[in-house]
Amino acid sequence: LQGPAHGLCHDADGEGMGEPRFYLLSKDSTETFGFCLHEELGCQGHIIRQVELGGLAQRRGLQDGDRLLQVNGHFVDHMDHRTVVQKIKASGNQVLLAVLDGGSYEAAKALGRDLSQMLPADIRPRLCHITRDKSGFGFSVSGPEGVKGTFQLSVRQDGPAERAGVPPGSWLLELNGASVRSYSHAQLARKVRGPGAGGWGSGASNVTEHPVSPIQLKQSGNKVTLLVASSAVEEFYRLRGLRITAALADTSWLPFKVRELHMVKGPAGYGFLLKEDDCISGAIGQFLWDVDAGLPAEQAGMKEGDRLLAVNGESIEGLDHQQTVLRIRAHDDQVTLLVIDPAGDEFYQSVGFGDPAWSHP
Repeated sequence: LQGPAHGLCHDADGEGMGEPRFYLLSKDSTETFGFCLHEELGCQGHIIRQVELGGLAQRRGLQDGDRLLQVNGHFVDHMDHRTVVQKIKASGNQVLLAVLDGGSYEAAKALGRDLSQMLPADIRPRLCHITRDKSGFGFSVSGPEGVKGTFQLSVRQDGPAERAGVPPGSWLLELNGASVRSYSHAQLARKVRGPGAGGWGSGASNVTEHPVSPIQLKQSGNKVTLLVASSAVEEFYRLRGLRITAALADTSWLPFKVRELHMVKGPAGYGFLLKEDDCISGAIGQFLWDVDAGLPAEQAGMKEGDRLLAVNGESIEGLDHQQTVLRIRAHDDQVTLLVIDPAGDEFYQSVGFGDPAWSHP
């Protein structure tokens, strides 16, 4: 993806009405996604242009003139163009796009159709962080005998798993940030069962009981993080040959939240220092320290050690320290920062989520 561009619209009206198409683009850090997103005079929508010959977007099937409807399950047609570009950039090296061909888009708009109604209601897996109670985690597992990697969850009513957002009958995809595709039922049981009886929780389970060693107990303890997909979501990806990953997940059920801090500068400034340091992942990050009591930063909810994710709605991923400082100072008297505390930052890194900034609504 490159930056926003502007031009004159020259799409012809299409015949008939096509269906939205979905593309999962996965690249390495040296590549681009291989297209530009345009905003064009006299033309509605966010338009796919300059699809690079032989590039990732073209290989997956994106076409010049397609209109972008959804980014990682978020409907974007109504959003400001720059915000949509930032959502794609903040997604890192993997993004799921829903597009509609230009002719169908123009026809739908002319008919006054609600484009969001053309898309499935929910195509996002869930990240769920479960803390066990005295009777276990509150879910049990079943699946075809002798088949690896296929695990369906039964969820105890009002148990820890249900409270953490695990849908009944959902499919387990990842455990503590690792894919379960190669696990047998016995291996999965050893990784999840905690100390004492009933590690899975109540309910029938086809998982074979095995002794649990201290090393295996350490892997889960009293908390476990699951990436799960409802049957409808799992079917959506399977029918399209797409792989579900944590980067696409709905994080609203997690206890770890990004926070938005809006500050108006006072006579003594905002009252914090920005320092560059190593992140848990090994990358360089920008951290907030020396938060002065009673000044705007503290009043807005800033905490020592928060990591800065975005400034005025734009991710700072890829910016150095000086560029970040300049962005904060771009508006003389006020700024909005998106931050995450150390515990949340460590959690997102542990499950391979990448930049948590885009999970913010």
